[in-house]
Amino acid sequence: MQPLADGLKLFSKEEFLPDTPNKFLFVVVPGDIDERGFDDLGGNSVGDKLHIFDRDVILQATDIDVALLYVFGVLSVGVYGIMIGGWASNNKFSLMSAMRAASQMISYEVAMGLSIIALLMMTGSLSLREIAAQQSEWHWNVLYQPVGFIIFLVCSFAETNRTPFDLAECEAELIGGYHTEYSSMRMGFYLFAEYASMFISSTILSVLYFGAYNYPGMSWVTEHWGVNPANYIGMAVLFVKICFFIFFFMWIRWTIPRFRYDQLMRLGWKMLIPIAIANIIITGVVILLHDQGYF
Repeated sequence: MQPLADGLKLFSKEEFLPDTPNKFLFVVVPGDIDERGFDDLGGNSVGDKLHIFDRDVILQATDIDVALLYVFGVLSVGVYGIMIGGWASNNKFSLMSAMRAASQMISYEVAMGLSIIALLMMTGSLSLREIAAQQSEWHWNVLYQPVGFIIFLVCSFAETNRTPFDLAECEAELIGGYHTEYSSMRMGFYLFAEYASMFISSTILSVLYFGAYNYPGMSWVTEHWGVNPANYIGMAVLFVKICFFIFFFMWIRWTIPRFRYDQLMRLGWKMLIPIAIANIIITGVVILLHDQGYF
């Protein structure tokens, strides 16, 4: 049995190219889907600012007014990488899996976008830097938008194809999913993209709802210790929040069983979207009453 086991290990690492008329797309797509993950990191704010050599250095790769729109625009392109990869594999199971993943991602992107609208109504900005700055001390958005946070969290699981929403990789029905025909480093790119998406989702959740780099007593630290120590601590706090959500993703993977596909689509279209719309209406009414001075 030892020679057979060694042979299987060798085959799993071997570069394999299936008989497909779309070899160019088959080769290019795995690298493209990874690039999307790195593009998203540029719009996220990892801290406020550092004062270095009499200059204020903003801790954000690109500070644009519509950073949130940019992040979600890049995330939505991910469906092409999965769909093209499954189609270019020339395998019916890969194609079925890619169609599942595409319909799943599109369905939950609708609910995710609607959950964000209520948050934007409250913050009045599409800038991730400004949204993070508004959550100073304990003014975290999760305290004001708990329903939107839950919807966004559930949709994040579906967007990243994590359990219990990993129907695109259901081995009992679809062998290995949309990357069945991939091997070696190309397979590694797909798996790396999944974990990169999980990291990005954890970062966005931390920035939008859990105060980003803000922590209780940050103003006191800034006043007594200076701007740089306060923001070093803030970056560490943000990293801890991201690690917590990554742990939560992995914890759910080992706790909750996989849904059926009809249950997955019913949850997205018939439950999350109506709840998100109701949350928008309630948020609008509360903002209107607040502006009228009722409370």
